[in-house]
Amino acid sequence: MWLAVLLCLPAAAQELQVSATTLENGMRLLIHEDHDIPNAALYLFYRVGSRNERPGITGISHFFEHMMFNGAKKYGPQQFDIQMEKHGGRNNAYTSRDLTVYTNWFPSNALELMLDLEADRIRDLAFDPQIIESERGVVANERRQSVDNSNFGLLYEQLNAAAYTAHPYAWPVIGWASDIQAWTMQDLKDHFRMGYAPNNCVVVITGAVKTAAALALARKYLEPIPRQDPPPPVRTREPEQLGERRVTVRKPAQLPLLFMSFHVPDARHEDRSALEVLGAALAQGRSSRLYRRLVDRDQLAVSVNQSYSWSLDPGQFFLSVQPRSGVDPARAEAALTEELEKLRKEEIPASELEKARSLLLVDLYRDLKTIAGKAQALGQFEVYLGDHRKLFQAREELAKVSAADVRRVAKTYLHARNRTVATLIPDDSKEGAQ
Repeated sequence: MWLAVLLCLPAAAQELQVSATTLENGMRLLIHEDHDIPNAALYLFYRVGSRNERPGITGISHFFEHMMFNGAKKYGPQQFDIQMEKHGGRNNAYTSRDLTVYTNWFPSNALELMLDLEADRIRDLAFDPQIIESERGVVANERRQSVDNSNFGLLYEQLNAAAYTAHPYAWPVIGWASDIQAWTMQDLKDHFRMGYAPNNCVVVITGAVKTAAALALARKYLEPIPRQDPPPPVRTREPEQLGERRVTVRKPAQLPLLFMSFHVPDARHEDRSALEVLGAALAQGRSSRLYRRLVDRDQLAVSVNQSYSWSLDPGQFFLSVQPRSGVDPARAEAALTEELEKLRKEEIPASELEKARSLLLVDLYRDLKTIAGKAQALGQFEVYLGDHRKLFQAREELAKVSAADVRRVAKTYLHARNRTVATLIPDDSKEGAQ
């Protein structure tokens, strides 16, 4: 069945026609025409995230995700959203360890306005003290909701703080609470100048546009923005982990939580595709190994998940288990560890390998059905892998992954010495709450 699905998928995303240009100020521009609907997407990928911060200013990249919607020289406070919505568009943004990304979707006849809006806030973002303090409060409240009052967020933060001893991936993208309150005006201006330089940005335009016209508009609005010194290279490399690390959090909660993390290479490493297949085989869907074992067969958990995200520096292979009420997390951990050992000792069957590869390709091609999905994929491949054209090689790269490769990466990375385990234990006692 899965082999049939794999063979029926479109070849290499039909090699999307993409015009790639580097503007005189160093900004990288990708344009893909798609005239299926009269809309367009404009995505801006800034190579600045929590890895470019330092103790004392953690969370500052995420802060600008908020500040960039609060007015500049030409378009004042709230005008970015007002003008966007007035012309039928929508927008969003996200910050990660490596990137801050701004996403815009709109009728294609509004492209010139959208580029003007983006150029205004890149070049002349307003640093109004009142707005800064207001957004500081918004971010502090967001941290309380997503970390302090979230069992998942709190445990994930503690896991990363234990998994990394040197590299900036140790601290949370949203920042430590004390740093959020301490950013100075100079901190903000310095970080903005460094991170939001045009030569630190990849811009992707997809949709019902004409390449020549879109390029001309980009030259008109984006190219005059002066380049800046890029963020300094992140020189620190995480030392090899020499033994298992453990974190236990005790707090009031309805259910326990179990997280497990392993250090893995960066996105450009040759093991990337094999790790993706390994993750899909382990925990993607109800027929995955961990779901069948922990949820269906042993009924130890209500859910299992895995995450292997691309990263500019060596990152993490992450597993999470939500044990059932009354189940000792140690039992769920023992079952999880047993399944990982099986992958280390035995090659997965051909049918399971085909299924995992097909699931990954189905997800990719589903994303590529939309102009937003194409913009996201092109930008991700350009930033993380250094060339958007590697998107068109995704099928071939996954097809090369063998059962032996899956076993090899499991043996190489998913072992006890390279493991960090974080457990949340429900505890309503006064002693546990202190």
